[in-house]
Amino acid sequence: MTNTGALWRNWARSESVRPIRIERPTSVAAVQRAVIAAAKSGMSIKAVGSGHSFSGIAVAPGVLLDLADLAGLVGVDTNTGRVTLAAGTRLHRIRGLLAPYGLALANMGDVDRQTISGATSTGTHGTGSAFGGLATQIVGLTLVTGDGGLLHVSETENAEIFPAARLGLGALGILVDVTIQCVPAFLLHAVEQAEPLAEVLDTFDERSRTADHFEFYWFPHTEKALTKTNTRLDPASGRAPLAPVSRWIDDELLANGAFGALCTVGAVVPQTVPTINRFAERFMARREYTDASTRIFVSRRAVRFHEMEYALPIAAIPAAVREVRELIQRSGWRISFPIEVRSAAADDVWLSTAHGRETGYIAVHRFYRENPGEYFAAVEAIMRAHDGRPHWGKMHTRDAESLREAYPHFDDFLAVRDRLDPERRFGNRYLDRVLGR
Repeated sequence: MTNTGALWRNWARSESVRPIRIERPTSVAAVQRAVIAAAKSGMSIKAVGSGHSFSGIAVAPGVLLDLADLAGLVGVDTNTGRVTLAAGTRLHRIRGLLAPYGLALANMGDVDRQTISGATSTGTHGTGSAFGGLATQIVGLTLVTGDGGLLHVSETENAEIFPAARLGLGALGILVDVTIQCVPAFLLHAVEQAEPLAEVLDTFDERSRTADHFEFYWFPHTEKALTKTNTRLDPASGRAPLAPVSRWIDDELLANGAFGALCTVGAVVPQTVPTINRFAERFMARREYTDASTRIFVSRRAVRFHEMEYALPIAAIPAAVREVRELIQRSGWRISFPIEVRSAAADDVWLSTAHGRETGYIAVHRFYRENPGEYFAAVEAIMRAHDGRPHWGKMHTRDAESLREAYPHFDDFLAVRDRLDPERRFGNRYLDRVLGR
């Protein structure tokens, strides 16, 4: 299906474009035809997922490929636990696809609306110092390259491209399928509670290393953090989920409904934000429950926001959070959205934010009706001082010159790009900025 003139916007409403043409391929062959046609007409072409990137990485001014109809299970190897999924498969659909085989993703982020191809291409990650981002779970993939050809990439096939293609920013071609190394399905035992921020920062490194999955949220203008500690369990240990009414009250009414209303008030009357955040602090109740991994990893996000996230050496996280706190205090800004802090294992993916080092993540947010510019720029300066790397799918101001210094294999990635897309068929303004022409 093809149409023209439609406006595309991302979820956060921070990016939009009116492509020359929108195509919705239903097969790999249709993707190949679309790339060849774009090349003949001299147009750029890009696949978009669900629009959950905050940066302009998915903006497609030429031909926009909507891969929603290229979704589902392609194949399962029950002996190895390796599963191949079509590129447009949404993360929240994967649980149902894997359930008949007793499998699960080893780790997930806290949002599951993305497509599998968009999530790996932008460096989506969860938390847990022994676990890498989604790209590290990829063991094979298929790309449609700039000439319309198919390229299969894995540790044994076109292996020299593998470290680049697992997290390719959409710059190397159109991903049409990915093969993931899954694990046996498991439960998570979750403990959520409010704790003094100072104590959480003092123990962050130790807790990140000893817990399977540890993260915390801190609401500016308050003294406490909401910690989340998840422990992996065998399914035989049994589920003890939250009662449906309790989950709805906490996660839908309070976390999304009431929070959205309070953010709206804070955007109109900023001076109320500290009072609102301190009020919310008093309602951070302890929760303890056990459920399927996907139900624990993921949180529903109904309140729109803008986000910037930086990856730092894990030892730098406490100092950087303290500096952000001091920045907010002296600036007089009223920040309603919490700061989120997570961790990840070091990996060998060339453009992974965790490449070569144990990593901690600091994410800052602003309500989508507020201008994040001044706040994000000041926080970014702190992150850069701590050798930070920006999340590719979130807002930042870095360019190719500064990013080359942050990634040892930056030029190796560019060499692969030159090989697979010499005409920059898959480029856009964002990629021009972060990779160069």
